[in-house]
Parts: sequence; C-alpha cells; structure tokens
Amino acid sequence: MHMTSAPHLLTEDRPEFDRLLDETLRTADERPELAGVGERLNAEQLRTMALNAIALLTAAAAAEYDHYVKVRAELRGEALSASADGGEYATGDRDDGAGVSAVVAVLAPVLAGTAMLIFLLVGYSLKMIEPEPAFAKTMLTAGWLFGALTVAALLFAVIGLLVTALRNSSTEVAPAETAVIPEELSRAREAWRNALLERGIVPFLRDALADPSADGYPTPRTPGAGRIPQLGYTRPDFTSPGSASQGPRPGYASPDFTSPDFGGPGHEPE
Repeated sequence: MHMTSAPHLLTEDRPEFDRLLDETLRTADERPELAGVGERLNAEQLRTMALNAIALLTAAAAAEYDHYVKVRAELRGEALSASADGGEYATGDRDDGAGVSAVVAVLAPVLAGTAMLIFLLVGYSLKMIEPEPAFAKTMLTAGWLFGALTVAALLFAVIGLLVTALRNSSTEVAPAETAVIPEELSRAREAWRNALLERGIVPFLRDALADPSADGYPTPRTPGAGRIPQLGYTRPDFTSPGSASQGPRPGYASPDFTSPDFGGPGHEPE
C-alpha cells in the first residue's frame, strides 16, 4: 500500500515535483509568461502558493502520471522475479565452487608445510648419527620437495583469494551497472514531467502573477472558485454601532417610577 502526499502523487515522487517546481522558478526569466516574478510576488511566495495547491497541479497531469507509475511497477516486478530466479541458481553454483576452492586453499599449504617440517627434522636428525644412515639424504630431499609444494600451495591460495575477490566485486557492481532506466520508463517519466510542467506548474504560476488579489498567502479553496485559490487576507468588518448596516437604533425610555393609581391625597383608588 502506497502512502500519498497529495492526490495522484506518491510520496517517492514528491521530491521530483519539488525539483521541477524549483527549476521552473529558477529559470523563470527564460519564460515570457513568468517574467513578472519578483515584481509583486517573489519566487518563495510563488513556491509556497504552488505547494499549497499541489493537488490541483498534479491533477493536471494525472493521466501521464498514472501511466508512469504503472510502467515503473511492472518493471520492478520483472526485476524482482528475475533476481529471485537467477540468484537462486547462481548462488548455489558459486557456493559449491567457493567451498572446494576454500578447502584446497587452506589445507594444501598446511599439509605440505607439515610434511616439509617432518621430513627435514627427521633427515637432519639422521645426519647427526654416526655412521650416517643412507636414507637420511632421501628424507632431506623429500622435505625440500614438500617445501616447494608449500610455496606453490601458498601461491595458489593467494591467487584463489584474488580471483574470488574480483568475482565478488564484479557481482556487486553488476546491479548498479544494469540499474539504467529502461527506455519505456524514461519516456513515461519525461511525459509526466512535461505534462506537469506545461499543464500544471507554469499555468498556475502565470495565473498567480496575473491575479491582482494574490499576495502570497493562499487560503483554502471554496467550491465554485476559479483556477487560482482565493488569496489574501481580509479583516473582519468591524463597523461602528451607528453604521447604516445595523438599521435604526432601538429606542430607550426610563421606567415610570410613579406608584400605580396614585393621584394625590384627595384621590381614592377605584
């Protein structure tokens, strides 16, 4: 499940939107319709407005973006399948060969060196005996022969380690070399970028520059509004109490504090 930062835009593609917007603002002087950048609205204000209206801009290139995402998902699925199938067999063959080479590289010098030490030790020990046994020279000859084998085994081990290191390095570099964007994916990505730029970003910036009410502080859009959101800040209408908008002021009379039916000493209440 992919999380989106705005409708029609996956999170992984948000940096691409930001780069395209920044590039457009940076090269605004190359477009006649954006020549007014910096006169009433600067690049930072326009960038803030565009980010607040990102859903509106990305929707202008929704068809191209959907195609781009579809192609990318298909290529990723194919790459994962090929990697899983090929890697399983290649790993097994490589493991078998590496196992045999490792055993030979480790055991050969050890065995040959051990035999060399034994034969030389026995041979020189026999030479100290009087009379010298006839097979003392044979033991020495065998010892030096195993010494030569030890040197050869060590060279073989070093060469084997170098070959293994080079093979592993080439295997690790191969994915990076093959991680070239396929032509179909490159075309789909470029089509989306062009649609986003020509039908979304540039028209939005052009309309913002042409809108006299735009001051760089966008407010949420209301239903039925035009392409550019209603921009700017309006103070509440604090009118004075005597303004005509409130109508006639209500009358006020003080209460009658006379007692009921009181007409003086000679008047009796009915």
